Amino acid sequence: MSKKAFFIVFEGPEGAGKTTQIKRLEQNLIKHNISPILTREPGGTAAADRIREVILDPSLEINPLSEFLLYSASRAQHVEEVIKPALDNKEIVISDRFYGASVAYQGYGRGLDLGFIASLSKRVTLGLEPDLVLLLDIDPEIGLQRIAKRGQKDRLELADISFHKKVRAGFLEQASNNKNWSVFNAEQSEVKLADKIWEILKEKIKP
Repeated sequence: MSKKAFFIVFEGPEGAGKTTQIKRLEQNLIKHNISPILTREPGGTAAADRIREVILDPSLEINPLSEFLLYSASRAQHVEEVIKPALDNKEIVISDRFYGASVAYQGYGRGLDLGFIASLSKRVTLGLEPDLVLLLDIDPEIGLQRIAKRGQKDRLELADISFHKKVRAGFLEQASNNKNWSVFNAEQSEVKLADKIWEILKEKIKP
């Protein structure tokens, strides 16, 4: 396959298995002689990783606006340092979350104005849009049960179930309104899910 820029984002509620599926997708791409750039939000750069520590610290209380602004600061650094340069170099970039997460978590989950989130996100991302968003959908109760098995929870994972249900609704609403979003049932086996993701993606990245 010839080299061309392609920006893939994985989204989903807590416990949906994004990390696992990103690794499986990376393996499939490598089999086809493509080495993708893997990154994540919040994080992806030295400064953004420091912000991540603050955002996810379970000992801190952060109000919704501050939370969104912290995510936005991290995202601005991420786009400038990692995502845009990689795409300019015609790389395939796979990010664990992007601004759709802010719409779901801070918009639907925390109740911040969706117009404000959209406006600031456009400036923060320099207008950059993912070519493909893979939404791994899961019942929040099942997702949180998966999270509980990992040990200590972060600040967002500790939020009550009503918050996580709103987040899921926010993701599904975005998927219904955007043609570049594809929804997958994250409760199926890892292998079947990975196969379905690859079936969609391999058509998208053909030269």
